Amino acid sequence: MKSKPLVSLISPTALTTTAYSFPQTLADHGLPPLVASEIRTLQVNIGKLCNQTCSHCHVDAGPTRTENMTLETIEVLLNLLRENPGIATIDITGGAPEMNPHFKYLVTECRALGRKVIDRCNLTVFFGKDKADLPHFLADHQIEIVASLPCYSEANVDQQRGKGVFGRSIAALQQLNQLGYGKQGTGLLLNLVYNPVGPKLPPEQGELEVDYKFELRSRFGIEFNHLLTITNMPISRFLEDLRTSGRYDEYMNLLINNFNPVAIETVMCRTLLSVGWDGKLYDCDFNQMLNIPLAEGLPKTIYDFDLHRLAHRPIVTAQHCFGCTAGAGSSCGGALT
Repeated sequence: MKSKPLVSLISPTALTTTAYSFPQTLADHGLPPLVASEIRTLQVNIGKLCNQTCSHCHVDAGPTRTENMTLETIEVLLNLLRENPGIATIDITGGAPEMNPHFKYLVTECRALGRKVIDRCNLTVFFGKDKADLPHFLADHQIEIVASLPCYSEANVDQQRGKGVFGRSIAALQQLNQLGYGKQGTGLLLNLVYNPVGPKLPPEQGELEVDYKFELRSRFGIEFNHLLTITNMPISRFLEDLRTSGRYDEYMNLLINNFNPVAIETVMCRTLLSVGWDGKLYDCDFNQMLNIPLAEGLPKTIYDFDLHRLAHRPIVTAQHCFGCTAGAGSSCGGALT
């Protein structure tokens, strides 16, 4: 049965963020509660330390954060991977994950186990103390880079990510291109991430990718593989900004009114499990930052990991889940539809 649009179920003028819930939205569209289908990816947050303090950051990362995954926890994680060969991808995030002192060890060991490794990189970390060799290290180990560049405009990037970030990001991308990243036939994948500036949905991903490629190639000679558009989540700093500006209800109503039932089929939590810096498990990175644990009765850490119990687990949802299902849908891999 074809799902009805949300606007036919409830008047936009009457809609409030407290009167409508994500589980209820699923039910009203004839959709069952979210359940995982398998675990193909572990997205591992190895620390909240970062050299930037971005206004949209749902992790609340920054230079003063002290949370970092220890070597002991990394060893437990590696043993988990040895025991579960079906988990094919390790998606490493932070903070700036490269600032964890054990980042290179984790990457090297994961690659030795034959796993695909993704590094979610802010680019400017390459210019930090003792980080000049990072681009070569990543290329030598054939690490896929997912790099933040929320716009091809210097003013917009610096507004969201800090003064001077755009210029350093461009220089980092040029370094990566010189090593073969983003070039056809090299196998070195370089994907960029777009986040809207302010409370709005991303534009159409394919069209924006064309614009990005034209602007970055013509102005800076930069090549990359794909653009990933990601919706800003009403979490942490972005949530604080929404509330300070009095636009929280406006943004939540935008997400809810643009609910896309098709996106439910491919939301990332169906095939991904999130690991915190301390080894705790979550349905996704956003739940992790909201400290929303897995459903009752499930293993809660990598120390008691059980693939059979976790692979088809019920997924815990809340109102921020509207961010992943609005418009074209959103995930750490970009648009869903």
